[in-house]
Amino acid sequence: MLAYIVRRLTAVIVMLMVVTLVTFGIFFLIPKMTGSDPAAMFVGKQADPASIEGVRQKLGLDEPILAQFWHFAVGVVTGRDYSNGGETIHCAAPCFGYSFRTEQDVWPLLKDAFPVTLSLIIGAVVLWLLAGVSTGVISALKRGTVVDRAAMITALAGVSLPIYFTGMLALLIFRTQLDWTRADYVPITENFGGWFGGMILPWVTLAFLYAAMYARLTRATLLEVLGEDYIRTARAKGLREPVVLGKHAMRSTMTPILTILGMDLGALVGGAILTETTFGLHGLGYMAIKSIGDRDLPIIIGVTLITASAVVLANLVVDLLYAVIDPRVRLA
Repeated sequence: MLAYIVRRLTAVIVMLMVVTLVTFGIFFLIPKMTGSDPAAMFVGKQADPASIEGVRQKLGLDEPILAQFWHFAVGVVTGRDYSNGGETIHCAAPCFGYSFRTEQDVWPLLKDAFPVTLSLIIGAVVLWLLAGVSTGVISALKRGTVVDRAAMITALAGVSLPIYFTGMLALLIFRTQLDWTRADYVPITENFGGWFGGMILPWVTLAFLYAAMYARLTRATLLEVLGEDYIRTARAKGLREPVVLGKHAMRSTMTPILTILGMDLGALVGGAILTETTFGLHGLGYMAIKSIGDRDLPIIIGVTLITASAVVLANLVVDLLYAVIDPRVRLA
């Protein structure tokens, strides 16, 4: 088990290094190959050549590309010093540079937006796992009944309806007409009730799509597992049905669900962007859309690295959970 964890951690470190290299190449190397100049993007279209050259030196863009990547990678881990007209400016770790538009350090901007996205993702994941898995289990146990058909019809609607449609519909009914929820985000450290009230609609909207998919997956997987020989053997031994279901059937059912969960956490970034835009939440998704419109490369790089790192670490947690659910993974 320990060797397995060490191998997975090593793979995570290598993956993060590759992500950093690819991200740097996309946002700094490719613009040069296409004739764009990040320094010109920093100062604007009306700047004179001397100003552009000064910014290029300030950002280290006049150095060889390998040196630029080295300073960029080291800056993410340990921080970085920038030269500004003879004055040295220290960018504390993790340093993603300075915004092209506001010239603010990128990390504090991301740090302010991250709790919003984290709140959205955690709440939505908890809701869709509880609702989706439980609905799928009930549907499988009530196969062919009215309950099964109603659950699958609801799941089909959840998969078919886009997030912005369900989000706008929820806003219209529960916030505009009934006035049941808040219209702004409140940090959980300031007011738990206000935080919950402001996040409940985004949670339900985002979770509805994924809960529908997980309900269908759970139902199909559980029905297949219940037909296996070892389930019939467990029942023949006289084990009670809750024991057969909880100890044997559900352990096998959760393995593909965890696999899909690891992949969905990456796709969830796209869902978070739509949800944050619909509900006016100023999280990482909202910041990414705004930065793309402003062509603010350092913020885009920061959002990309943070979300990629979160996906890699989430998949690490899923891999470790495999070893808890299926002991055979420990030998892999």
